[in-house]
Amino acid sequence: MDNDAHVFLQLWQWAPALLRGMLTNIQISIVAIALGTVTGLLIGALSIAGSRPLRWLTHLYVQAFRNAPALVLIYFTTYVFPFEIVLFGHWFAFPDWIKVTLGLALPASANIAEIFRGAIQSIPAAQWDAARSLALRRSQIFSLIILPQSVRRMLPPWMNLYAMITMSTSLASLVGVHDIVDTAQIASNTVMQTDFTILIYMTMLALFFCYCYPISRYTRRLERRHAIR
Repeated sequence: MDNDAHVFLQLWQWAPALLRGMLTNIQISIVAIALGTVTGLLIGALSIAGSRPLRWLTHLYVQAFRNAPALVLIYFTTYVFPFEIVLFGHWFAFPDWIKVTLGLALPASANIAEIFRGAIQSIPAAQWDAARSLALRRSQIFSLIILPQSVRRMLPPWMNLYAMITMSTSLASLVGVHDIVDTAQIASNTVMQTDFTILIYMTMLALFFCYCYPISRYTRRLERRHAIR
């Protein structure tokens, strides 16, 4: 059998394992962005509250986790949280992929809080004044007028952040998570051929590209649409 054909045959045999590993990365990214979104919206809402100490605390949270390297946060959550937790007298495993998810959710929440705060403050003050002139309550102004406009402005940077979180999941293998990077390393060490190693890492790069590139393109489309409006 030709050497090139043998290399592609090996890749075909490892393809299911690579796809399962990629699904692990996608799972981590989805849970991380979901946790980050919920926490970030809460932090963002508190950052525009009337209490100055509360605004200072949220500002400290945002600056701390926005400027912390993702790898440092992943190592932090991996070694700070236990391997097992006790609930109602029963032991439950605390797997590494959840720790990595928490490590990525922290910077995601800080960035989303800043995105939310910026979107709210970008709405012209005249709209608040016009809504008050119609005798609307503050909660009605926020939910009916301000929030719908803010969501449209938040969506493009939120999607861009999700793509960045997805790419950061490649760090999960450094703490023992069996993701696509770990699978590629195992395959490379098993086959032990330079051509195969190059091919499998190019395949891994292509999988990340195929997943993240459509998100990037759709983000640009949303940005153009909102710019026109």
